[in-house]
Amino acid sequence: MKGITGERAGFLNGAAAYVMWGLVPLFWPLLKPSGAMEILAHRMVWSLGVVAIALLVMRRWAWIGELVRQPKRLGLIAVAATVISVNWGGYIWAVNNGRVVEASLGYFINPLVTIAMGVLLLGERLRPAQWIAVSTGAAAVLVLAIGYGQPPWISLMLAFSFATYGLVKKKVNLGGLESLAAETAIQFLPALAYLLFLGTSGEATFGTPAHGALLAATGLVTAIPLVCFGAAAIRVPLSTLGLLQYLAPVFQFGLGILYFHEAMPPERWAGFALVWLALTILTWDALRNAHRNRARAAHLSAQAPAAAAATAASREPAA
Repeated sequence: MKGITGERAGFLNGAAAYVMWGLVPLFWPLLKPSGAMEILAHRMVWSLGVVAIALLVMRRWAWIGELVRQPKRLGLIAVAATVISVNWGGYIWAVNNGRVVEASLGYFINPLVTIAMGVLLLGERLRPAQWIAVSTGAAAVLVLAIGYGQPPWISLMLAFSFATYGLVKKKVNLGGLESLAAETAIQFLPALAYLLFLGTSGEATFGTPAHGALLAATGLVTAIPLVCFGAAAIRVPLSTLGLLQYLAPVFQFGLGILYFHEAMPPERWAGFALVWLALTILTWDALRNAHRNRARAAHLSAQAPAAAAATAASREPAA
C-alpha cells in the first residue's frame, strides 16, 4: 500500500511538472518590455538564489566538495550550463515573438532527436520500430520546412539543445536540484555582469516593483517544476515519465493555437501529424519492450528457486 501511495504521489508530481512546463508560455509575455536576453539573465541569477535556499533548508551540501575535486565533471557541467542557456534563451525569444507552436514542435521531436543522437554519438542500435519513428520524424521536418518556407530552425535548436543537455547530464550523474545549482552557479557571474551592464547603460527594465517581482519570480518558475520532476523521477517508472513528457508540448501547442491564435496552414498540420505518428510508434514500441522485459524478468525470477533446488539436490551425496 505504501508503494502504491508513493507511486501515485510520484505520478502527480510528474504531471504537475510537465503541466507547469506546458503552461509557462503564459508567463514570459508578462515580462515585456524586457527582452529575451534580459529575462534569461534574470532567470539565471534568481534560479541560483532559489536553489541555494532549497539546498540550505534540505542541508544537501556534501556533493559540492566532491564535485570541485573532479575537473572533468565540472567541465561537463559547464557544457550543460551553456547548452541549457541556449535552450532557455531560444524558448523565451520564441514565445515572446509569436512562435509558441514552433517551440512546442521542438519538444515533440526531442525524443526522436535523442534517439538519433544515441545512434550517431553512442553507437546505439535501434529496433525496427524506432527506425520507422525516426524516419517518420525526419519526413515531418521536411514537410514543415516546405510549410514554413525554411527549416523549422527554432524547433530544431530547442530539440537538439535539450537532447544534448540530457546527454551531458546523464554523464554528469547529479541529482536535479544539485545539477541546477551547479549550472546556475556557472551562469551566475556572466548573467549578473550583463544585468549590471544594462543597469549602468540605462537599458534595464527592472523599473517598477511589480515588474521586478515578476523578473525575480523566474527563479521559482525554473525551480518548482524541477523539484516536482525530481520527486517523480525516484517514484515512477521511466516508461511513465516518458509518457508524461508529452504533456508539456501538448499544452504549449494548445496555447499557441487557442490562446495566441497562431496560424496553422494545412502543410503544418500535415507535418505535426507525421510527428505525432512517429511519437505514437515510438511510445508503442517502448511500452511493448518494457512489457517484454518485465515478462522476461518474472520468468527468470520464477525459474530461480527451481534451479537452486536442482543444484542443491545434485550436490547431495548418494544414499
